[in-house]
Amino acid sequence: MKPKITFAILAASLVSASANERLFTYTYEPETMPKGGWEFEQWVTSRDGRNASVGQKDFRRWEFRESAEYGVTDNWTTELYFNSHQQSFRDPNGAKHSGFRWDGFSLENRYQVLNQADHAVGLTLYLEPRISDSEAELEEKIIIGQRHGQWKWAANLTHETEWLDHYHAKEGELELSVGVARFISKHWAIGLELRDNAEIEEYKVWDNNAFYAGPVVSYRNDRWWASLSVMPQIFGNNFPDSPDNNPNLELEDHERLNARLIFGISF
Repeated sequence: MKPKITFAILAASLVSASANERLFTYTYEPETMPKGGWEFEQWVTSRDGRNASVGQKDFRRWEFRESAEYGVTDNWTTELYFNSHQQSFRDPNGAKHSGFRWDGFSLENRYQVLNQADHAVGLTLYLEPRISDSEAELEEKIIIGQRHGQWKWAANLTHETEWLDHYHAKEGELELSVGVARFISKHWAIGLELRDNAEIEEYKVWDNNAFYAGPVVSYRNDRWWASLSVMPQIFGNNFPDSPDNNPNLELEDHERLNARLIFGISF
């Protein structure tokens, strides 16, 4: 067999084997699952570090998502999530508050408009509603990305609307996230992930903005994969005041450090 043909077959097999994995944890890639494919995913997100000025000293929040993902068609993937979190902090009097909460169900839908194998850039559209007993959420994304040899990149533009406090309050959220990674072996990839997140209270006041950046590492084999991002807050602002008394970071609604691990297994 000619070397060029051998290399083409190897490259095609690598793309096929990695079609279901994720190289990033906050940034989606444009691939969708093949028709009839199933996958289980476990998400664990750690959000650490607000401050005493906002009454949340020693803040820590663990977010959990368990999901079943299914390829409806080669272009349309749907995923059912079960969401929950555990949160703890100390108030200004030193009392510790801690509790676990069920955050309801969400149904993710991803539809691939342009396959990156046939176009200069892959394009996928995303819609995810979530509902619980006291709140609801609707999230939309535009997902683009491409692979160039051993390098891969993706970018997401996200809009989210949340109905809170038993549907008596509303908040908007905008986010731009970007990931760049390089495959360093058959099983491992390393890279960098960046997020810029902003909240708009009642769609009237641009409340805050926080920028995160940090490394991401991922592992894959034939049946399962895992990705880990560790992202400190680089800078942030509150508008128009500064309730956290920090001119360089936003520590009222965002944290000093976010980290996320996602594990997936295919069936």
